[in-house]
Amino acid sequence: MKIVLASDHAGYELKETIKAHLTNQGYEIEDFGAYEYDADDDYPDFILPAARVVASSPNCFGVIFGGSGQGEAMAANRVKGVRAAVFYDGPEKIVELSRLHNNANVLSFGARFIAPDKAKRIVDLWLKIPFEGGRHERRIKKLDR
Repeated sequence: MKIVLASDHAGYELKETIKAHLTNQGYEIEDFGAYEYDADDDYPDFILPAARVVASSPNCFGVIFGGSGQGEAMAANRVKGVRAAVFYDGPEKIVELSRLHNNANVLSFGARFIAPDKAKRIVDLWLKIPFEGGRHERRIKKLDR
């Protein structure tokens, strides 16, 4: 399974932590940046190319990072075929449901609100949860039209 990563400056450190974590598990990683901390960078420059790869690759997931994760998810969701869910701490059930019911293919972390160890646990959980299908399938098809 291929996983693409992207972040702005606020998510850079957490992206690097998750990148090492996923690499150690044997995932194929493609990193779209940021490649260093630059307070003046703009998240769409990194998020949009990553989202396009997710949308065009059936066995590919994206994990993106920003201060809150909100703008990054909004950018990713502008790409047809992307379904980005935001997580910035809170109940793990949110992450499960994003996969089970919404077939989320991008997870957007709010890096300012989650500890690295919890982010590792959450990304592992998110990647192993399958899409439930059934009645949710028709809803996803409506989104992707």
